Amino acid sequence: MTKNETDSAIMTEAEGLQAPVLKQDPHKVGTDQQEKVLEVAIGREVKAVRKQQNITVLELSKKTGISPGMLSKIENGLTSPSLTTLQTLSEALSVSLTSFFRRFEEQRSAVLVKAGSGMDVDRAGTRAGHQYNLLGHVGSNASGVIVEPYLIELTTESDTFATFQHDGIEFIYMLEGEVDYHHAGQVYRLEPGDSFTFDADAPHGPGKLTTLPARYLSIITYPQ
Repeated sequence: MTKNETDSAIMTEAEGLQAPVLKQDPHKVGTDQQEKVLEVAIGREVKAVRKQQNITVLELSKKTGISPGMLSKIENGLTSPSLTTLQTLSEALSVSLTSFFRRFEEQRSAVLVKAGSGMDVDRAGTRAGHQYNLLGHVGSNASGVIVEPYLIELTTESDTFATFQHDGIEFIYMLEGEVDYHHAGQVYRLEPGDSFTFDADAPHGPGKLTTLPARYLSIITYPQ
């Protein structure tokens, strides 16, 4: 298949796809409403503990005397429960009262890597001539997801290797050069400005290096 035929096939496939419905609302909790943030943190923790113990809202309602409607509001951060209410919930769930504030008090990590100061690393399975520049890393966190952003450079000294496999989802954004990238038996021509997202558990990696040097961002996410 020629490049034009491949591009046409990709465009036809893309045109047939429906735009995904993104459920996450980044504006749902305003950072300027500290009290609201606390309510949400408490609610999430109450819900997490209840589910961990396999207790339904109705069962918790019977144990505490708090109506199911009020419990739903508490778990969704729609109301500010009194200390008496929290004490009742902690006793019913056999946890400490302070545990409900754990998510609010957690440290939230942030990492700034200045231009040119990323760390060169060797990832498992790294091939000769594949330069991996780690651009940041946040370890254990409340989201339960690890994110590894890399700047990868391929040169005339780079091996081609199309059978990398690892856990998680990988996102590639092409910055420079031209590469035929393999994934699960298919070949995709990546050019500057192209992005590519895929299940990294399938065999994948650069095949034909058409224009060098080639540079791209690779962002890998997986459960911690």
